Amino acid sequence: MHLDTTTNSGTSNGQTTTLRQWLAVLAVAVSAFAFVTAEFLPVGLLPQIAHDLGVSPGVAGLMVTTPGVMAAIFAPTLLVGAGRMDRRYVFLLLTAVLFVSNVVCAMAPGLITMLVGRALLGAALGGFWTLATAAAPRLVQGNDAAKATAIILTGVTFATVIGVPLGIFIASFASWRLSFAATAGLVAVALIAQALLVPRLPSASALRLQDFRALLARPHARLSMVMVAFAFGAHFSTYTYIAPLLEQDFSLNAITLLLLGFGIIGFFSNALMSMIVAKHLVKSVGAMIVLLLAAIMSMLLLGHSHIGETAAMLIWGIAFGALPLCFSVWIQSGTADYPEAGSAMFVSIIQVAIATGSAVGGAIVDHAGVETDFMLGAVLAVLGLVTLHRVTALARSGMAMAAKPSLD
Repeated sequence: MHLDTTTNSGTSNGQTTTLRQWLAVLAVAVSAFAFVTAEFLPVGLLPQIAHDLGVSPGVAGLMVTTPGVMAAIFAPTLLVGAGRMDRRYVFLLLTAVLFVSNVVCAMAPGLITMLVGRALLGAALGGFWTLATAAAPRLVQGNDAAKATAIILTGVTFATVIGVPLGIFIASFASWRLSFAATAGLVAVALIAQALLVPRLPSASALRLQDFRALLARPHARLSMVMVAFAFGAHFSTYTYIAPLLEQDFSLNAITLLLLGFGIIGFFSNALMSMIVAKHLVKSVGAMIVLLLAAIMSMLLLGHSHIGETAAMLIWGIAFGALPLCFSVWIQSGTADYPEAGSAMFVSIIQVAIATGSAVGGAIVDHAGVETDFMLGAVLAVLGLVTLHRVTALARSGMAMAAKPSLD
């Protein structure tokens, strides 16, 4: 059983993808690395930032919630406002905003200024991911679309492998402010790579609000977005507060190594999944959500066990290393006739899940403890599995409308 993952591409003539085209994909992947490093940098630095800014860890979690809210708003509205503007220039503009965001965060004297910087990140982030997932098939020949998407999403796993742990390492001998400054330097490199390598990406037609209404009219599309929301909500309601949980049993250096292991195994998970996801999409999504649930439950049941928590982090890395790719291919497949609208909805629902999950998780951590927060994450993961079962049953029954993925 698998989902058909054919997507629209601007270069689907069967020719071989050129080196120049792959370099363009790599440039976008470097940008993805920069965006994700900036987005999740506060996760590993939450206790230090909260202490320096004089707020609780739950309130400091607003550094994750704020960009999530902004990204959810800007993912659809930015591209509607951009009209037919060449997507290459939109990429460059958004990356420049990311640079400013990190400079503001590095210099923030208090929480309000920090949240302004994080809001700028969110505004850029929503538009970037909408463009990145929609543009991937346009940068290469049609038969390389899934591989191009996987390479761009490798930027996500590289950020967890290198970016976030490196930020923690820098903070361990200097300060968290230097971590944000170093991230700004990374963004500058990404901006140069985009300017040199990404080709013109003219938009044949402007994104319209009617496109979103057309997709939301499809039961399959609606349920798919709910499934994504539950899975990402399960991850970010818990992973945002992983440092306060781990610091009960591990030193800062040990936490850095755990997050490094999380990222490394996530990188290999993403690479291996890119080889099979097109043929076994339903099974791939189901397996990764099950692993996510297993990791969260293990953190609860094996708490204060170094071996148990280490194993749980590695299982978690396998799950989250592959989930963004699995869901991206799923959404590309189901919205092939509205690629930018589908991508914008996908990014928005992820950011809503990040914002809501981190906000609710923060409130629970402050008032009921981090273990209770992980119980919420487990419940959300179970709901994700239930929704996956429902959406695949809908596809089998033939009730989904045109352009849905087809099961065989």
